[in-house]
Amino acid sequence: MPMPRKTIAKQIEQRIYLVKAHRVMLDRDLAKIYGVKTKDLNKAVKRNLSRFPKDFAFQLTKTEANNLRFQSGTSSWGGNRYLPFVFTEQGIAMLSSVLQSRQAIQVNVEIMRAFVRLRKIIASNQNLSRRLDELEKRHEGKFKVVFAVIRSLMSEAEKPKPRIGFKSK
Repeated sequence: MPMPRKTIAKQIEQRIYLVKAHRVMLDRDLAKIYGVKTKDLNKAVKRNLSRFPKDFAFQLTKTEANNLRFQSGTSSWGGNRYLPFVFTEQGIAMLSSVLQSRQAIQVNVEIMRAFVRLRKIIASNQNLSRRLDELEKRHEGKFKVVFAVIRSLMSEAEKPKPRIGFKSK
């Protein structure tokens, strides 16, 4: 039975991370959303390596995995014996050619929509920053404190918020 669209969108948005200046998703998160085992997802990718160059998918280093663990607020990866693979937007799109199920197609559509929403948010934030620069120049620093507060609020909004509480299964 396919997951409701809102549930998929929420799961996706919570699982996009920034690694090596790329917005990525973890193999285990993608496997869960696609309804397959992480091992099976990675096997399918390895059978089709030519479709996944380094800018589409790559394996995290130990340091990156630890940093990501702290970014996502989890205390462990659940005992995985390997470093996770991550997939960029292009790599996730390529997964649709490797995973052929109806759920994989539905999930890929939702993932692409989530990445588009994320780009729009970033673009609007950059536009707001540019407009603030213009206003600050126009008013010759008369409202310097106000602009400093607005910029600090904008930078706080960009930082990932730590999860609070416990996660039920």
